[in-house]
Amino acid sequence: MKKILLLLLVLWSPFKMMAQGIDKKINDLFAPVADAWETFVLTDVPIGNGFTVPIVLILLVAGAVFFTIYFNFVNIRRFPLAIRVVQGKYDFVEKDAPEAHPGDDLATVDGDIPDTIKIEGRQGEVSHFQALTAAVSGTVGLGNIAGVAVAIAMGGPGATFWMIIAGLLGMSSKFVECTLGVKYRDVENGVVYGGPMYYLSKGLKEMGMSKFGKTLAVLFAVLGVGASFGGGNAFQANQAVAQVVTQFGLESGFIKTVLGLFIAILVGIVIIGGIKRIAVVTERVVPFMAGFYVLACVIIIAIHYQYIFPAFGLIFSEAFTPSAGLGGLVGVLITGFRRAAFSNEAGVGSAAIVHSAVKTKHPASEGVVSLLEPFIDTVVICTMTALVIILFNMDGQFTYGVIDSASNVILNADGSSVGGVDLTSKAFEAVIPGFSYVLTIAIVLFAFSTMLSWSYYGLQSWMYLFGRSEKSGLTYKILFLFFIIIGSAATLDAVIKFSDAMILAMVFPNMIGLIILSPKVKVEMKKYIKAINQKFDKDL
Repeated sequence: MKKILLLLLVLWSPFKMMAQGIDKKINDLFAPVADAWETFVLTDVPIGNGFTVPIVLILLVAGAVFFTIYFNFVNIRRFPLAIRVVQGKYDFVEKDAPEAHPGDDLATVDGDIPDTIKIEGRQGEVSHFQALTAAVSGTVGLGNIAGVAVAIAMGGPGATFWMIIAGLLGMSSKFVECTLGVKYRDVENGVVYGGPMYYLSKGLKEMGMSKFGKTLAVLFAVLGVGASFGGGNAFQANQAVAQVVTQFGLESGFIKTVLGLFIAILVGIVIIGGIKRIAVVTERVVPFMAGFYVLACVIIIAIHYQYIFPAFGLIFSEAFTPSAGLGGLVGVLITGFRRAAFSNEAGVGSAAIVHSAVKTKHPASEGVVSLLEPFIDTVVICTMTALVIILFNMDGQFTYGVIDSASNVILNADGSSVGGVDLTSKAFEAVIPGFSYVLTIAIVLFAFSTMLSWSYYGLQSWMYLFGRSEKSGLTYKILFLFFIIIGSAATLDAVIKFSDAMILAMVFPNMIGLIILSPKVKVEMKKYIKAINQKFDKDL
């Protein structure tokens, strides 16, 4: 027995030394690709006074404002309706829709029956609530914990105000893309295939722009696969592993790779089951972890009740007269909008993929439900995190605006540095001793649920490009799991650059299609409201 143990020790030593360099080798290979891609996607345009704004951010904000006005402030007016739909109060509407039986004399276009997408909706796979939680799990995550901390540290308390505004506007964008996701989905053997790939190709074809729509659809699918490997996977694994390593004082290097492998195994067990199993898991995990996190925020805010009004005073005053060293009003506004865009992904099109799997015959019903997603993600959870950090900094723990934006490192008042997750952790720890360990668990759960949802987003994009065969799906899932290990080992800087650029690049084809197809959404909304009114005999 002793000889066997000695042999294992001899074999383990050189393997350990080799493995400790894996993370550096992976990052050296990964970093140049991330740098080049970020530079290409985040192209800035000058807006005066030395400020530049990524053109993708302009497209996101302009599109959200357009949808808000075009749909008569649907984000505010239809909020109560969204709550009632999630509660199932209008499920009766689904039962009254007529059913179609395709025959030989029924014309088809590319294998699809025109004007029967509504009927095909009978075969949806998940409920309104499951679709919402699966989508929320893809957006509520580390951006709400680490990203908000970086935004507040960089732009000051005023960035919170603009995050809230961006979240409210993003509700309109989400409504449009999720309505279209259901309207133009495909259903094959009871399995739903949906998302921007389908409404870009099928929707624009209806409007006489077949080639243009197909081009945008393919472009989105390619970017969707890349984003699933980056922001929806590698970044999540990176932050989860980094937090575990830091919190428990573990050796990095090899330990990161092992933890990444462990996470990959857990994710692999779940994603083999497809969206139905993902929905079941997230239906339980998301409400629990989001509720627990918000509860902790509420406790901290309640303990500092005497600073609540001063904190809100800072949020509003600094939104228009910022003192942070970021360059004034425009800089703070950009920081808030950019972080909100990264957080709730409204306009990116990712959520439309999972919302398209809902059990409904009325596309607008799911569009209305999706209004809640940016509200939960940005207006509620991001604001809670921001308040905790602002309250924590009332006595000057760090200086707003003093941050290395390239590496997202925040400089404390004593000259030390701290990352985004660490700052949030310190803010919680200052009031609830030992909470950093709980936060570590929450971060791992956030990352895990986000990876589950993004695996579905990426799989749908992959199958659009390479077919819906079992072999095609298995190939994607193996690659997805491999990127978990890469993300765990790579440095945060390389992962963030690749992640942000990939996700934001999806905005270009998606937002162009949303604007062109917005009249289709207005028609669907009128149909849904009419169906409800016929039952209740009142005007919603």
